[in-house]
Amino acid sequence: MTLSRLLLSTLAALLFGTAAAQTPPQQQPLRIGVTPGAIADSVETAAAEARKQGLEVKVVEFTEWTGPNTALEAGDLDANYFQHLPFLENAVKDRHYKFKAVAVGLLPNQGLFSLKYKRFADLPDGARVAIASDPANQGRGLLLLQRAGLLRLRDGVGDRGRLDDVVANPKKLKLIEIDGPQLVRSLDDVDLAQGVTSHYVAAGKADIADRHGLLYTDAQDARWAIHFVAREDNANDPRLLRFIRIYQESPAVRERIRASYANNDKFYSLPWLGGKP
Repeated sequence: MTLSRLLLSTLAALLFGTAAAQTPPQQQPLRIGVTPGAIADSVETAAAEARKQGLEVKVVEFTEWTGPNTALEAGDLDANYFQHLPFLENAVKDRHYKFKAVAVGLLPNQGLFSLKYKRFADLPDGARVAIASDPANQGRGLLLLQRAGLLRLRDGVGDRGRLDDVVANPKKLKLIEIDGPQLVRSLDDVDLAQGVTSHYVAAGKADIADRHGLLYTDAQDARWAIHFVAREDNANDPRLLRFIRIYQESPAVRERIRASYANNDKFYSLPWLGGKP
């Protein structure tokens, strides 16, 4: 290659690289971070729908729960979709993220399950009740127990309640703290157990969750729905708002979500529709 041709090639490469770097953000793919399972599957389905409408979307999957927020803060993502509001609030408090919840998404329902009893009234005094050990999900489980009329929480604790916030326990229930994913296994050993429906589906026990669920959460628990989260400086990104609209309006996305929850409408809610799948 002659020197002049080499110089021309180098110049062309530099110009191309500069042009790519200066591509306006609105012409670049929208990058969304997710975690595996129903969340990732539904976003991939929405991304395919978006591409048909001329919006390029890159879905980035993380296998743990710190990466999506770290990548969002660093600017490697435009948004993430994996966390509920209590999780987001804790992350912002601990890491001082400047994030904003842009829109509500899928709500995986929780429930109270029993292999031994069909009604809460049948639970004996001193019944063993398995409840999540982590603070966020424990608060949600205690609210379910209060809704079932089995106990009463201190006024004002809302979904942040812990075991020492129980002020009335007329049946003297024995509340046993268990790691969230293990709650499904605990059902054989206790009288009543809190549980996440998606954990039953993942364990191949969707039929048990369906037949032995005494009470489920619903769209009233929208704080616990997965939210689309962005940095404060790009929360109004037109690409993101357009993608959210596609996600919420697409029949294909709703079909994908339903399939992820064993085609059982009791297992999840869609808060943007008022809760009805």
